[in-house]
Amino acid sequence: MDEWKTVAWSYESRFLIHHVDGRVRVRRLPGEQLLPSCTAGHMQAGGGGIMLWRTFSWAALGPVVVVEQTMKAANYLNITADQLHPNMAFVFPTENGIFKQDNAPCHKARIVLEWFEEHTDEFHLMSWPPNSPDLNPMEHLWDVIERQLRAQTPPCPNISTLRDHCLDIWYNLSPVTYQKLMASMPRRVEACLKVKGGAARY
Repeated sequence: MDEWKTVAWSYESRFLIHHVDGRVRVRRLPGEQLLPSCTAGHMQAGGGGIMLWRTFSWAALGPVVVVEQTMKAANYLNITADQLHPNMAFVFPTENGIFKQDNAPCHKARIVLEWFEEHTDEFHLMSWPPNSPDLNPMEHLWDVIERQLRAQTPPCPNISTLRDHCLDIWYNLSPVTYQKLMASMPRRVEACLKVKGGAARY
């Protein structure tokens, strides 16, 4: 567990104004399929949304970056230099931190990997094989945020409000929430090894 406490996790995820998951269920009698009470309108692409990049570790929640456009290598490099770098220095002052990112193309671009190589004396980039089981606990934090967003009434009316709500939820997450996820990492790895990378609870 002491080793996992030196890891900072990151992830990008999109949040929509209107949740679109295709799972609306309606009970109706024969001939009622076109009644207004048995139909629902559709909002293209969920009415718009935002892409957020975030990082966290055992010690603290990291910064949040609203990604205004498609994430490309140059954008990601700016995030690592302007947001990740000072956060790693603050959270891991003894320079023993390990940063975990996924294998998205922009993360593996040459200019990005060269930047990480230049900063290996300050923190290390965790090696993560392609097509590997997804053990990133950030997935569960996204779910916490998503559920809190959906529980709000009335729902977010626009992108600006959605962004504000996401940031508010993130910065008010209890340390117990994310430290509990970090504490589950040994069990996640054990479960993954037990099924040899197959489907597991974690």
